[in-house]
Amino acid sequence: MFNLIPQEGKFFDLFEAQARHNVEAAKVFKQLLQKWSLDSELFHRLQDIEHEADITTHEIYDRLNRTFITPFDREDIHALGSELDDIVDLVQSVASRMQLYHVDHTNEEVLLLASIVVDATENMAKAIGELKKKESSRRIQDYCIEINRLENAGDRALERALSKLFEGKPDPLEVIKWKEIYEGIEAAIDKCEDVADTIESILVKQA
Repeated sequence: MFNLIPQEGKFFDLFEAQARHNVEAAKVFKQLLQKWSLDSELFHRLQDIEHEADITTHEIYDRLNRTFITPFDREDIHALGSELDDIVDLVQSVASRMQLYHVDHTNEEVLLLASIVVDATENMAKAIGELKKKESSRRIQDYCIEINRLENAGDRALERALSKLFEGKPDPLEVIKWKEIYEGIEAAIDKCEDVADTIESILVKQA
């Protein structure tokens, strides 16, 4: 699928590192929700992961600026690096916002959305791990299809969460807080689909 010179492989290493940051952030976030405490050390761990992801993103951009021949289109490399970084940012931002808002509990709706983020980032990491293999086009597409399915599941989970949130006569402040939390997590799931779309675009161009 790809005709590479040796030094171009570094891009794939950086994308795989960024994908691992995404999976770790999603798993730490889910763990935080499962053992919810406003004093949890997991908030700091998420901040550390977000910082590590930023460094990796800067490495991708720096290498892009210094590399004449790239493994695929420069705009796709930039888009993929940006989208991967956005996922970590969104997950960490939701956790920080929950702490800032002094959220005192979690619920099954937010845990379901967090689980979908974990599944989406894991499939995304598998797809990215296959990018450098010539024979993996079909497998990559299968992972992208699964990410799309998970994005649809995220949409449905968000709709159910919002419907439940507005039942009866809810406290307006609670509605504002939880609506932002739910939508922030769903935005991270949407960003996973953006990554899948970029990967599929790369496959089409390299076919």
